[in-house]
Amino acid sequence: MPPVRPAHSAAFAEGRRLREAATRRSARRRRDRRGLPPPVGFALFLVFLIWIGGLVTAVTAAHIVLFPAPLFFMAFVTFAILHKAARRNALRRGGAAGTAPIPARPAARPDPKAVWRRARERFHALRSDYAAFECDPMQVLRLPALADVKVPSTARFVDAFAEAQALETDEHPPGEHGASFVGAVDRAERAWKAAREAAERIRLSGLTPEERGTVERVIKLLTTARDSDSDAERLAAYSRARSELAKLDRAGVIHLPRPADAMLEARARGALPAA
Repeated sequence: MPPVRPAHSAAFAEGRRLREAATRRSARRRRDRRGLPPPVGFALFLVFLIWIGGLVTAVTAAHIVLFPAPLFFMAFVTFAILHKAARRNALRRGGAAGTAPIPARPAARPDPKAVWRRARERFHALRSDYAAFECDPMQVLRLPALADVKVPSTARFVDAFAEAQALETDEHPPGEHGASFVGAVDRAERAWKAAREAAERIRLSGLTPEERGTVERVIKLLTTARDSDSDAERLAAYSRARSELAKLDRAGVIHLPRPADAMLEARARGALPAA
């Protein structure tokens, strides 16, 4: 075998070193592909399980702690709303301790002329209702208490009506006259309503059976006179009705107002047609 030259010996040594280094790298790559050694993998698996258990425990604890949170939030909101409402009501009633009440906005003052004008319109309507009653003998016979000033409610109405009528003017009066008229109209309206209600309750209850029979007979005569197509029958019915009413008036049972008596007299003479 020929002797190895020194240059070749160095090359062979370098090649052997490179081959051994390549062998070690190859073995390392194979070991990496096979994965971690079993003891290390098992240890990591245990660590993973412990981490999962801690996470579950933390979630459970958080659930237990945070579950009542919505209830506490709702309670807080309700308390805040109620507290605000109570404070607002306290301020309206005069203010809580240490606070000043909220001043009320002053109401617009009504126009005195407009108030007087409406009162005058109401009084004219009341006067029309009263006149319609006094001119209708049928209404007087059905509600005789409304035409009898001996009945307290009727007497109060007559006085209130007379007061309002005395205060009425064609134009808005100066000073306190207009306010006095408005007050008188209010009292007259209330008195009229009370008098009518009392008369509706009383009707013919204060009469004897004979007197009630006479009143009912007069009502039938007036109904016949109103509905009859015969002038002679109508005039005869009105005449008999007036005669019966005169007897009731002399006996103090029914007091027919003058407008109603004048209406019957005119119809009995044939001056007015049947209603």
